[in-house]
Amino acid sequence: MVKVDNLVKTYGDFRLNVSLEIPDGTVTGIVGKNGAGKSTTIKAILGLIRPDEGHVTINGRESSELTGAEKASIGAALSDSGFSSYLRLEDVVCILKKLYPSFDEPFFRNNCVSQGLAFEKRIKDFSTGMRAKLRVLAAISHRADLLIMDEPTAGLDVQARRDILDLLRQYLLVNENCSVLLTSHISSDLEGLCDDIYLIHDGRILLHEDTDTLLGNYAVLKVSEETYAKLDKEYILSAKKDHFGYVCLTNEKQFYLENDPGIVIENGNIDELILMMTGGESYARSH
Repeated sequence: MVKVDNLVKTYGDFRLNVSLEIPDGTVTGIVGKNGAGKSTTIKAILGLIRPDEGHVTINGRESSELTGAEKASIGAALSDSGFSSYLRLEDVVCILKKLYPSFDEPFFRNNCVSQGLAFEKRIKDFSTGMRAKLRVLAAISHRADLLIMDEPTAGLDVQARRDILDLLRQYLLVNENCSVLLTSHISSDLEGLCDDIYLIHDGRILLHEDTDTLLGNYAVLKVSEETYAKLDKEYILSAKKDHFGYVCLTNEKQFYLENDPGIVIENGNIDELILMMTGGESYARSH
């Protein structure tokens, strides 16, 4: 269990203040626009930056007090792999063997080959997709109990994204007790992988929801101005003016299906959630 309790970090005019939990054996996603605070949260959990206030605990222990063995049970894939671009994969193998007693060298080598990562090449000669695969393989090859991944599929083509997500799924099938924290702005990646999702905006959590609930209960209503004026707004989280009237986000799709059968109701997704929760003209008063 990872618990982030009232974590505060200030950079100039930006102030992060978040609380969240990553239960054992689950995949938790954090979504939000660029600059919302996703990477800052990740770095604070990993101890790469010191928070101004608050606590981060992993299995009940302050993250700053973790032993070497406890730190070695964490796998991280960040935008920077931490490996010099002049290293070859053989050099990476040597580094990982020294860092992690549980490093599974055959697993790493076999997956590098299957993913097209050439051992004779230097990292600087890898494509963007190859570097992303290396970051993920380095994170999972020591059988980590906790994986923390910051935008692991950012900037990749469809095939490279699919390869990385397949690597994660296969790893989690074998290591079902592993907990994962994943940030991304690609909604389909999160919808198919995460158990629950946090939406962060301007350094604070706007919403935390089970993924199945989000995809099943949330919806977008499209109504005229006249219909909007009469609409029961008990379950409207956010509304935005549009050329035809209003677009509304609800977390009780069934209520409007049953009580307003004449209005246009479209199933919600994470992209719509981000746009409506961060850009709606009126804001949620009930959840």
